[in-house]
Formats: sequence, C-alpha cells, structure tokens
Amino acid sequence: MKIDHLVVNVDRTIQEDKEIISSFHSIGLPYNPKWGKGTKGFKVSNIWIGDEYFEFVRIKRKDGGGWIQDWTTKYNNGHRGLIGFAIEVDDIQATYSKLIAQKVDISPPEPLKFRWFFNLLTRTMPWHNAYLPSFQGVPFQFFLQQMNDEKAKQFMQQYMVPNSRDNEIQRIAEVKIYGQLTTEDKAIIYALFDNIEEKDEILTIKMEDQSIQFVQDGTYKVEVILECNNEQYAGSNVDFNNVHIINR
Repeated sequence: MKIDHLVVNVDRTIQEDKEIISSFHSIGLPYNPKWGKGTKGFKVSNIWIGDEYFEFVRIKRKDGGGWIQDWTTKYNNGHRGLIGFAIEVDDIQATYSKLIAQKVDISPPEPLKFRWFFNLLTRTMPWHNAYLPSFQGVPFQFFLQQMNDEKAKQFMQQYMVPNSRDNEIQRIAEVKIYGQLTTEDKAIIYALFDNIEEKDEILTIKMEDQSIQFVQDGTYKVEVILECNNEQYAGSNVDFNNVHIINR
C-alpha cells in the first residue's frame, strides 16, 4: 500500500486566480490548472509530485457532469478541502474481500467512468476504485485504487507533467489529519491498514517510506508534507481550504 493521491474540492479561484496559482509556483509546485480532465459539469486540475499527486475538483454544474455523485452532492452542500484519500493497492479485489470480511461497507471495485460530449460518450479510466465509508469525525473518506496493469500505469505516468521532481520535490512523504475520530472511524482504519501505532492521541499508519497520522485535535485541518531536496524551496508552504502543503 502507498499514498497515491488526494482529491480536494476547490472553488474557481484555485483554478483561475493568477495570484493563487503563483503561490503554488512559489514553493516549487508546477501547477498548470488549464490541463486536466473534465466535462461541462466538472473541472479537474492536478499537481504532480513524483508518482503522487493532488487532484483539485471544481463542480461547475449542479449535477456534476458525470463526477462521483456523493462527492458532487457534498460539494454542492458547501464541502471544500480533502474529500477523497486514494490508497494504491497491489490487489484491490483481495483488499476488498478482506474488508468485507471485517464488516466494512466498502463498494465493489469498479472503473471510474464519466460521460462527456453532451452525454453521448462515456470515458473509462484505466484503473479500478473501491470506496470505504466516509468518516464521521473528519470530512473525507479513503478509497482504494489499482491500475489495470503495468502498461496502463506507465501510460499514465507520461502524463504526470509538469512534475515537481524537476524542482527536486520528490514525493508526498506524510499526511497529517487533525480532528476528532470516532470509534467507528478507528474501526475502518484498523481494518484497512496493518502497521498502526497509537500513542498520546496520535494514530500513525506506516507504509514503506510514507506515513499517515491522525492527530486528535479540536480544529480540523490536513497537513501534506513533501520530501524536498532543494534548499530554495525547503520550508516553504501554501495554505488553502484547510489544506496545508509543506516542503520538508
């Protein structure tokens, strides 16, 4: 398992305001919001960070134009910030079966599809997703992702440009979520992950060279810590929608 990407609900300004876009550039993130998938109902823009990325989503029409319905509804109800946390797995079907056996209400693995060109065509992405229940204490959910095969993975990687690797910002190293987890939330986490430590109100999930921390706190926010080997950008950061990106 590894952190794959973070889906973040954003307003128009994150994708169109030149000053805000420049704030990402100022910390070494080559953000080009004009690129990315979308329809008349939604617009996605990405920040590529090595093999991981941010996926910024703006709903342009109330029906979402083919975007994930539950996330569209939450967006229309005012949700901004982290909505989906993608975990890459090697065998999505096996992980799905493990979670079902532990009574986790996870959706069956299915490819992401959305309609476009006046709803006449359907685009199917070359991966499968399975969605765990939304957390009660913090406003997002984990979901699993697996590319169809190695060829599809390599095909997608060629589109992960411009990439922060060019500025020696290598990857998403750690994500810290501050907020109040419920007992049910913790049950989901313990069912999904194997390597977990819990101490002093900090729950830490370790995954090879990445980690996720849940910190019990009265104020909700998400910190995304990037591995940065460039002194020019080390220590710099940007804030938006309860998301704080930090170069370490």
